[in-house]
Amino acid sequence: MSPPPARSPVRVREMTLADCDRVSRIRVRGWQTAYRGLMPQPYLDAMDVTADAERRRALFARTSDDVVHLVAEEKSGEVVGWACVGPYRDGEVRTADAELYALYVDTGRSGAGVGQALLRESVRRCETAGHARMLLWVLKGNTRARRFYERAGFGPDGAEEPFVVEGVAVPEVRYARPLIG
Repeated sequence: MSPPPARSPVRVREMTLADCDRVSRIRVRGWQTAYRGLMPQPYLDAMDVTADAERRRALFARTSDDVVHLVAEEKSGEVVGWACVGPYRDGEVRTADAELYALYVDTGRSGAGVGQALLRESVRRCETAGHARMLLWVLKGNTRARRFYERAGFGPDGAEEPFVVEGVAVPEVRYARPLIG
């Protein structure tokens, strides 16, 4: 007899406009923590939660129907993670593949299964939408994130490109995972 499936520490739901402030706090703190030493520190230090929330609200209002924003919420109702998925972007062209655009977890909840719950639901949504493959970009030097994605069945597919931050090229690696659709 197999063990029961692991219970998620959070409830994953679609994001609302009211979640933008909390999502921006999670995103900015996530960048400042995960990317320390991987990109210019002045850029990270200058990131502003309020300005990011304004951009996030504007982007959220313009989001097309094929892009899904998800949040992970604890029983208390506190949002502790955010993910965004949609069609893969090859420049300005959207392809038949899916892309995980973002996945961030509150830095105090790291390692508690929040990211796994968000990724699991993101994959499920992309499979349901009929995508055969899911892609994502991760900083080459972000070994923690790379291990997280590899444990979830993603792997580098050989594509790399520089992400330029304040004139500094920060290499990114593309990861892929086939989806069962």
